[in-house]
Amino acid sequence: MVSGNLFHCRKNSWPPEEYISRTTLQLFDFDSAAPPEQAWRRRLNSHANILKEFSVTFTEAIKMVRLGIRLWSYIREEASHGRKAPIDPFTRESCKPSASQGVPLGGMGSGSISRGFRGEFRQWQIIPGICEASPVMANQFSIFISRDGGNKNFASVLAPGQHEGLGKAGDQGISSWGWNLSGQHSTYHALFPRAWTIYDGEPDPELKISCRQISPFIPHNYRESSLPTAVFVYTLVNTGRERAKVSLLFTWANSIGGISQLSGDHVNEPFIGEDGVSGVLLHHKTAKGNPPVTFAIAACETQNVSVTVLPCFGLSEGSRVTAKDMWGRMVKDGQFDRENFNSGPSIPSSPGETACAAVSASAWVEPHGKCTVAFALAWSSPKVKFLKGSSYHRRYTKFYGTSERAAQDLVHDALTNYKRWEEDIEIWQNPILNDPRLPEWYKFTLFNELYFLVAGGTVWIDSESSTSNMRNDQHQLVEVENTDVIVTDAKVDGRQDAVIEHTTDSSGVEDKDEAVIANCSSKNESVVPPTKRYSNCSLHPFKMLDPQNENDDVGRFLYLEGVEYIMWCTYDVHFYASFALLELFPKIELNIQRDFAKAVLSEDGRKVKFLAEGNCGIRKVRGAVPHDLGTHDPWNEMNAYNIHDTSKWKDLNPKFVLQVYRDFAATGDMSFGVDVWPAVRTAMEYMEQFDKDNDGLIENDGFPDQTYDAWTVHGVSAYCGCLWLSALQAAAAMAFELGDRSFAEKCKRNFLRAKQSFEEKLWNGSYFNYDSGSSSNSKSIQADQLAGQWYTASSGLPSLFDDFKIKSALMKIYDYNVMKVKGGRMGAVNGMHPNGKVDESCMQSREIWSGVTYGVAATMILAGMEEEAFTTAEGIFIAGWSEEGYGYWFQTPEGWTIDGHFRSLIYMRPLSIWGMQYALSLPKAILEAPKINVMDRIDISPGSGKSSHNETGVRKIAKKASCLGNSVFHCAC
Repeated sequence: MVSGNLFHCRKNSWPPEEYISRTTLQLFDFDSAAPPEQAWRRRLNSHANILKEFSVTFTEAIKMVRLGIRLWSYIREEASHGRKAPIDPFTRESCKPSASQGVPLGGMGSGSISRGFRGEFRQWQIIPGICEASPVMANQFSIFISRDGGNKNFASVLAPGQHEGLGKAGDQGISSWGWNLSGQHSTYHALFPRAWTIYDGEPDPELKISCRQISPFIPHNYRESSLPTAVFVYTLVNTGRERAKVSLLFTWANSIGGISQLSGDHVNEPFIGEDGVSGVLLHHKTAKGNPPVTFAIAACETQNVSVTVLPCFGLSEGSRVTAKDMWGRMVKDGQFDRENFNSGPSIPSSPGETACAAVSASAWVEPHGKCTVAFALAWSSPKVKFLKGSSYHRRYTKFYGTSERAAQDLVHDALTNYKRWEEDIEIWQNPILNDPRLPEWYKFTLFNELYFLVAGGTVWIDSESSTSNMRNDQHQLVEVENTDVIVTDAKVDGRQDAVIEHTTDSSGVEDKDEAVIANCSSKNESVVPPTKRYSNCSLHPFKMLDPQNENDDVGRFLYLEGVEYIMWCTYDVHFYASFALLELFPKIELNIQRDFAKAVLSEDGRKVKFLAEGNCGIRKVRGAVPHDLGTHDPWNEMNAYNIHDTSKWKDLNPKFVLQVYRDFAATGDMSFGVDVWPAVRTAMEYMEQFDKDNDGLIENDGFPDQTYDAWTVHGVSAYCGCLWLSALQAAAAMAFELGDRSFAEKCKRNFLRAKQSFEEKLWNGSYFNYDSGSSSNSKSIQADQLAGQWYTASSGLPSLFDDFKIKSALMKIYDYNVMKVKGGRMGAVNGMHPNGKVDESCMQSREIWSGVTYGVAATMILAGMEEEAFTTAEGIFIAGWSEEGYGYWFQTPEGWTIDGHFRSLIYMRPLSIWGMQYALSLPKAILEAPKINVMDRIDISPGSGKSSHNETGVRKIAKKASCLGNSVFHCAC
């Protein structure tokens, strides 16, 4: 908990008065038009510098040359099949990354569009795994102002004209528009999921304009948070002496980014809806067989606001109505013909032609009067299709149906409900924003880092569609002798196994997946026997993704490791990011853990070549937690990552156990614990093979076998060893609470032995050495050495080590990894030699990882070191988000070097800042849990060295949990 006298350090406070005059702020002091006290701010004329990308050193390149050759070959092979490799460091985007991002639009999982702080719509992710970074410059808001007397007229796009491609003489396209805004007196204020743009006398000195961008990201609201829509509320204040006619214009190209608008066959269609909501539908026919998309742009007509539309205009000279024609009409009349609503669908666009639409909303604003005009944008792409064939319906279709025309209903509901959304958002945010103990920079950065849950390539599907639309939903009851893929859903009594069989033909070409359940009397085994063994058993269809109980059905959720690392729900990184979902959308978090629990009990025997060493293995080993849920066929083809064989990684299984127990403890959801327990036990037993000297402690195998996948580890390591210690304690506690007493005893016994060995091999008097090997960096100070203790404290479990060792190690990290790197203004470098020099043994040891730094800060908070914690985390803010930093706002990368070169923008791990908030306000279930050391309650019985399945206690717990239909415990209640 935060102490009351905290934070005498600098606040990094950005009061709005430094950006907007007090008079203007007072004018907007109604209807949420004024920006909040705490927000990330920029002037619209700020320079959006090009970001400096990471590069390997010559020595690192020599070490990685074989990997590079194999990776290049693999990327080309995937491209020959029309697929993008999940990791491709060789291909550079045509749009160079710049410091131009802002708050993204829409809810989660239905495709996303980002909006830069200067107003451009960019970073298009409508199709899963594809990110079109370049802005579509025809998508703009513009304003036209005329005053009584006619001597004061203004017309301008509401974005500074500082972009490439503008200013072409004689152009019939958007260069003909009035790009008259300098941005000098206009400012952007971001507090996700809202943003404010204030035009303080631009372009009309006597008209103050506030544009408020609102998206339905509402914690614990699993309906509206899935909606692909956003609202733009304009508040107009006339400070002049004459009445002003103001026309706002919203233009939109029929495009999903890139050059998609040029593919042809796109159709625009005007509509008049209920409650004064009118606009244009833009039906987009996607290329390469991807599902279609329909956009809706609309405004709300009121007693004072008149809405007109231009359903179709083009950007080239041959268009029937050009962009120049459209602009001239707005300058002259400030509106379009009402008859346009009756024009019906447009003629499909020709290849090479861009079809755009416009919605105008006009109002008279009296002298010293105020007016509000609301626009909305929605995009409806009901079906999500992955490259290898699986299709699903997105989450929002559960409420709006599966027609693309749902976009019209979405904009209607957005315009009629946005005020309630704002109330819910403020109820969520205000307790944190109003907490005087917290630094200003932390408050708005905490919320703004959540941008990734929208812009991180998220996919949220409806559970019902996940079963009905799977590519192998036509199940056949067959017996297969040569199986490559085996999935086992373990049951308490060992009587039911679910087997997924992947068959191949004689040529080795994949044929189809068959799914059967075998009802047998045999006990579960660590290695699943061939299917032929079950030939005398009765078979019935099995669906890999069981629907959840209808009352708790929130669908299934995917998010990318990053837009450059295209793998869904990368688990070693989710370990850091999951605090955000647990805090805000706990049902989604539990469902992700259920997906991985099922994955633990699966095996996929298809051969894979691992690129680091060039060796081959199978895609997924039973008992091993997968690195990810896949890329081109998530849930069905896991482990898209193929640099290393992750079945030999030492952090994934402990991280699974730790996340499961944390979620179990934080939610108090006993049915969840019952669901996943067999996978937890299997994951722990799988790791026993890595204890080479039988001291209860796992050893690393001399290659980068953990999330730092370029940083080699030898013997016992601080990172994996600490995770393992914590997992042993968490598994013991969970086993005890679920009634599996024998396994609880086994874990406790191993924990006691492992802890002694860990401290003897790694503790050097002030911190834990990087590893127990003899390499040049074995004594390095790793920033992440107490990751296991972070989770232990977050779960309400007893500390792994005594307070002296924990605080000593954290102070060493603070003094060396944090403060010796530019005075603590960059975050915590991953590795630091005890002589105060950065560990440069590999590219990752010399990087600063933003998400790891937040995790270290959370560990410090839990250890009572709040001031050090916030100074540590503030380095990420200064380097990434401040005006003096590198420009990483709303695209926080995995990491950067001490000279400011980033690697992997828009990355999952920085969501771990919510681990800090979690530490500051631990869940009620943990705070109110009995203050009894659970390990002291586990008695080690004489002769209990042998493992046995103690099922009676777990059965009782399962019955108390109402034997939910999706439980992995099959019990007859």
